[in-house]
Amino acid sequence: MPKSRILIADDNLPNVELLEVYLSETDCETAVAYDGRQTLDKVAEFRPDLILLDIMMPKLSGFEVCKKLKRDPATRGIMILMVTALNELGDIERAVASGCDDFLSKPVNKVELLKRVDNMLRLRQITDELERLRRYIDGVDDASGPEADQG
Repeated sequence: MPKSRILIADDNLPNVELLEVYLSETDCETAVAYDGRQTLDKVAEFRPDLILLDIMMPKLSGFEVCKKLKRDPATRGIMILMVTALNELGDIERAVASGCDDFLSKPVNKVELLKRVDNMLRLRQITDELERLRRYIDGVDDASGPEADQG
């Protein structure tokens, strides 16, 4: 099974470095983006399973990036964990409304981050497997449908 891919999207270099150190304990490939537009470009190039997405970024906010990714059928399955210093109720509601799958407040607790990452990657794998099975079953149904009986 290929390694899971995690994209770290944060404009603050110390935050990126900390997340990279924490994630070094996982068996995942990582990539980094430093603003909202670069995040969208990296998603197309790197094809992550999970994005650790900061909210307050230049060019496009994490809210805007999340909305764009969740609206696109090609990227809506990517798990998004918003990692933010914002912790007002309104910010959490905006994160959920933008389509994020979970959120984590800064400063990041290493154990909490690693557990959430593990859970989200497992959920992504289960969802992918379910989709593969659904396509397989649809193919079997199509092959044994009314047209197959006429042969």
